Amino acid sequence: MKRILQPPGWPQAKGYSNGVATRGTLVFVAGQVGWTPEGVFESDRFSEQLRQALLNTLAVLAEAPAGPEQIVRMTWYITTREEYLDQLKEVGQVWRELMGKNYPPMSVVEVSALVESRAKVEVEVTAVIPDES
Repeated sequence: MKRILQPPGWPQAKGYSNGVATRGTLVFVAGQVGWTPEGVFESDRFSEQLRQALLNTLAVLAEAPAGPEQIVRMTWYITTREEYLDQLKEVGQVWRELMGKNYPPMSVVEVSALVESRAKVEVEVTAVIPDES
């Protein structure tokens, strides 16, 4: 079971949580970029690369087995803040489609480049599979 941490008097976070408390089996997923499982970038559009990066993340989580509801920490490394902000509506649609109403604590960090030169986003997560009660 996850408990969302929301300090009194703080405004409600939008699209993420300020913190979460939970216990169980930890699952760490390496940074996933927006290429297919075959290592092919099918688009240079930020929102489409994000969609594929999230699909890749969910595929790794499924091996645990875990899903988006078990994610307790997420970091996005992005190469272009402006492109991210310009596509927020599409980003939100992708999020709702793949992640549902799960809003883990997360950070979005602009970086000068990623190791994969075509990559516009890299997604890294930590998940927790709850202990059986």
